[in-house]
Amino acid sequence: MFTKSQEAGASSVTDMLREDHKKVKGLFDKFEQAEDTKAKQQIVETALMELEVHSKLEEELIYPAIRAEIDDDDLMNEALEEHHVVHGLLGELKKMKPSDERYDAKFTVLAENVRHHIKEEEAEMFSKAEDCEIDWEALCSQVVKRKEQLTAKKAPKKK
Repeated sequence: MFTKSQEAGASSVTDMLREDHKKVKGLFDKFEQAEDTKAKQQIVETALMELEVHSKLEEELIYPAIRAEIDDDDLMNEALEEHHVVHGLLGELKKMKPSDERYDAKFTVLAENVRHHIKEEEAEMFSKAEDCEIDWEALCSQVVKRKEQLTAKKAPKKK
């Protein structure tokens, strides 16, 4: 049986991830509605930063903690491979200009991949993880601290 603090810790970590998911899905929706190149570029830049921070948190802290407790290497390996694909698309988008012929298409493919990943992660991985006896409080504080570090690094430099 879990203590209330374990349940609260689990939900604070997965709720934080779900909030990130909601934010990037909102950016994908905004991109689909945007009509001018400047607006699209700002949305893409924001989405890339959000995705880089989020994936780093999962890869460095969250996935290892979950993998250690659930017996599902296939699920964890697939999630990492999906991250690998997303990282490739992020790298390509960073090198492109909004005027490039395939810029919109590349971002759309990124959005499709991320939406698929989010759906699987929330439906399968989170439900398994939330039932584990992970030290959620410690993980949550590590994730919050690391997110602050990563966000500070990714923030646009003041001129």
